[in-house]
Amino acid sequence: MANKASEAEIKAALEQLPGWEHEDDGIEKAFEFDDFKQAWAFMEKVAAEAEAMDHHPEWTNVYNKVLIRLSTHDAGGLTDRDFKLAQKVEAAV
Repeated sequence: MANKASEAEIKAALEQLPGWEHEDDGIEKAFEFDDFKQAWAFMEKVAAEAEAMDHHPEWTNVYNKVLIRLSTHDAGGLTDRDFKLAQKVEAAV
């Protein structure tokens, strides 16, 4: 199991992830695309990365909007895995 990140580690990681916000025991960001097809293509890219990492996001999709929330539930909060997946999410945009 990964170690839970400290507040200092969370702050430092978020400096490298513009637009991501620390909420409760996770980080989240909303993305908006031109249409549903682009949102779905983005979700497919993220799904492939998440599956490769065996670390899956919580997310919702409504038409062209995707909200992603990351947390490591078995660690009870954020870990390095969440920040690594957030970087992959950013690369998929």
